[in-house]
Amino acid sequence: MGGKPCIRGMRVTVGTIVGLMASGHSPIEIIKAYPYLEEADIYEALAYEV
Repeated sequence: MGGKPCIRGMRVTVGTIVGLMASGHSPIEIIKAYPYLEEADIYEALAYEV
């Protein structure tokens, strides 16, 4: 993924999750779009610091 931080080694970047949340998507909507993610993954992405 071009060196970007990913969720548990999956091909979903922290930036993707943060961007979705910033756009107003709920964790449930994100999990529906990425069913292999867990709710804890979303909160870990939000807590990630560069």
